[in-house]
Amino acid sequence: MASTKESDNASDTPSSPKNVYKDPDDGRQRFLLELEFVQCLANPTYIHYLAQNRYFEDEAFIGYLKYLLYWQRPEYIKFIMYPHCLYFLELLQNANFRNAMAHPANKEVAHRQQFFFWKNYRNNRLKFILPKPPPEEVPTPAPLPPASAPPQQSLPASNIAMTTAPPAPASTHSPMPYGLPSGSALAKNDMRNSGIDRRKRKHERSLN
Repeated sequence: MASTKESDNASDTPSSPKNVYKDPDDGRQRFLLELEFVQCLANPTYIHYLAQNRYFEDEAFIGYLKYLLYWQRPEYIKFIMYPHCLYFLELLQNANFRNAMAHPANKEVAHRQQFFFWKNYRNNRLKFILPKPPPEEVPTPAPLPPASAPPQQSLPASNIAMTTAPPAPASTHSPMPYGLPSGSALAKNDMRNSGIDRRKRKHERSLN
């Protein structure tokens, strides 16, 4: 009698294999549905839709979001195609973020920041991945000797005498006088007197 009671109690316990739920397709359908839902969280517009329809006010839905954190583990994260969904999934654990996403302005801000991340992600990532070339060593120039004044060459006395010009005379007179002083003994050459003398001599020759 005791053995039959123990067997009945063992069959009623929740740990018995008969009460464990088993997916008909070994959990494949459930895996795909949860993967699809998690990746929808990469869209800020979809999160805004959930907040507008008050999904975040349901405690069961909040628990479901906490349950989905297992997608951050390495064995599941390799199936994620939109990694932003994991970032937003972690933010949705905060009640302030869930309430803020109900406003359209906050949704636009999140979407704009996501676009800027996609735009500059490759360039920012290459800055940390690519090895930086070592700085080139600039050769230091040799110190210059102190500048000395060039030696002055002494010129001979003959060159010095030739280069110096003689002093100009105080006053020089032209050898050709341009005018005669008044009362001069030189007779003026008058064209009319010379013509009269020439006619007189001609007349005297004709008489002889």
